[in-house]
Amino acid sequence: MNIRELTEETESKVLCSFATLSLFSKGREVFEEQCPMRTVFARDRDRIIHCKAFRRLKFKTQVFLSPEGDHYRTRLTHTLEVSQIARTISRALRLNEDLTEAIALGHDLGHTPFGHAGEKALDEICSKGFKHYRQSLRVVDKLEREGKGLNLTWEVRNGIERHTTGDQPQALEGSVVRLSDRIAYINHDIDDAMRAGIIMADELPLRARYTIGRTHSQRINTLITDTVTNSGEGTIKMSTEMGQAFDELHTFMFESVYTNPEAKGEEEKAIYIIKRLYEYFLSHIEFLSGEYKSVVENEGSEVAVCDYIAGMTDRFAIQVYKDLFVPKAWNR
Repeated sequence: MNIRELTEETESKVLCSFATLSLFSKGREVFEEQCPMRTVFARDRDRIIHCKAFRRLKFKTQVFLSPEGDHYRTRLTHTLEVSQIARTISRALRLNEDLTEAIALGHDLGHTPFGHAGEKALDEICSKGFKHYRQSLRVVDKLEREGKGLNLTWEVRNGIERHTTGDQPQALEGSVVRLSDRIAYINHDIDDAMRAGIIMADELPLRARYTIGRTHSQRINTLITDTVTNSGEGTIKMSTEMGQAFDELHTFMFESVYTNPEAKGEEEKAIYIIKRLYEYFLSHIEFLSGEYKSVVENEGSEVAVCDYIAGMTDRFAIQVYKDLFVPKAWNR
């Protein structure tokens, strides 16, 4: 037996009956020979980490647009925090950590520059609509590797596509990532909002403070522990009491931070930039780089322009906007 086969055998002995075994993956759209060392899900994880879209996440907004402080979260650090929480839960429940990690690392690859403001802009202006979770799947299926895609397993792709809304992922590992995403962003957004002076600790809902915790680490630990304790029999969930307190915390963050004029005051400018770029490239489709030409031919100009803009980092989008629309100083 090679190393991969030994790992697969260990999974069948150690993981719980509801875990997704690498050996029984539904496979890839394009057949590939197995790696002698890595399981199919470990291989997917590695492909995601090494892809270009993953590297660009470090310069994409999480909540605060282009923050000047070094300690605010970006889309990349959010992704890593989701991965850490999801792996902790999966390990405790004896689920497949490699599958969990692959889904977590790939779940936001399709996010636009300027976070949800960019997503909102593209969704409003593109006749086909735009959702970041669908774009994340599109990135791994069609855009990476010069249009060849990463050829990921069915389970990872399903988890990425269903990480935020609609039906639960088919694999429990995907459901773990879906809940871990909420746990991560609510808590690190609280941390960032406090650092920015947008909210104070004693403003958090009273029940959340006493039920979930008063500090960042307390909240994370409580939510993970409650999820592990109350999950089982093919479901991933919190207790009723914890879920209600967590929902109150989410409502508070929506009202106090996610729609706060001070925290989100620059978003209208971001939306304006995205829409202007969309209109410009839709009228000048010839200026898109060569890798998008096949998208234009096969799926149309709108899809190609969305692909191009969604792949931009915050700073690249701003620079392209400046190059196109801001007059340059005469220097001759």
